[in-house]
Amino acid sequence: MVLGGPSPLLSAEDHPRLPQSQIASLPLMPAQAYAGKECVCQFRKGICDQSCVRDMLETPFYIACLKLTGRSCLVVGGGDIGLEKVEGLLACNGDVALIAPTAHPELERLASEGSIQWEKRAYAGPEDLEGVFMVIACTDDSEVNIGIFDDAEQRAMLVNIVDVPPLCNFILPAIVRTGPLAIAISTAGASPALAKRMKREISELFGEEYARLAVILNDARGWAKGTLPTYQDRKEFFEGIVNGDPDPIALIRESEEPALLALIESAKERAAAALA
Repeated sequence: MVLGGPSPLLSAEDHPRLPQSQIASLPLMPAQAYAGKECVCQFRKGICDQSCVRDMLETPFYIACLKLTGRSCLVVGGGDIGLEKVEGLLACNGDVALIAPTAHPELERLASEGSIQWEKRAYAGPEDLEGVFMVIACTDDSEVNIGIFDDAEQRAMLVNIVDVPPLCNFILPAIVRTGPLAIAISTAGASPALAKRMKREISELFGEEYARLAVILNDARGWAKGTLPTYQDRKEFFEGIVNGDPDPIALIRESEEPALLALIESAKERAAAALA
């Protein structure tokens, strides 16, 4: 989720790990600049007029889920935001490296235990991106951020300069995770507060029972692929279960999982009989 807005202060949404009293005293990130403040993007206008983000709401973003397992992911910047980004990448099994002269104590701990690789120095240039799949930067130096963006763009790789939309070729939505389910929420930077509310409400609406149903249905995928010859056959099989009567979500909520498994077996028998 790309954050923005007129407030020059960091918010609790930017740093969910910190109390507001500490957030207010943190150094400002470059992207906290707003109209009338110093420009922080590649257009180097001197004073920001926000013209670089005026098309954000009209931009049709291509939403995708990236598989990061075993992929090299670089974070440049070792502060609180760097920690947040590192933890997010580790949660998705990315192979994470950090470049920063100094780092948050928790980042130091992750490095000492071997969870991340930490280069205790400043970003050196294009060579730091060699073999990297994705780079996320959150330094307090606009020129360094611009350089990272330019170097990444020349390599056609994924780059996100935190909170500077014109220095990003992808943005990070708010994510609701429950088991194998992941629901992404983006307001294209228009309202982080709205995205936060939606995340909370979606978390309440789609709880553990949905994740459990996804796991159960995944167990049936092998049978469906091996038995039902066409995509349409498989689609009708699974939609008949998900949208059928009784409601599989209601069965899980009522601790009637054996009844759900019996329902799936009956659906298999009907689907197989239809092919005979």
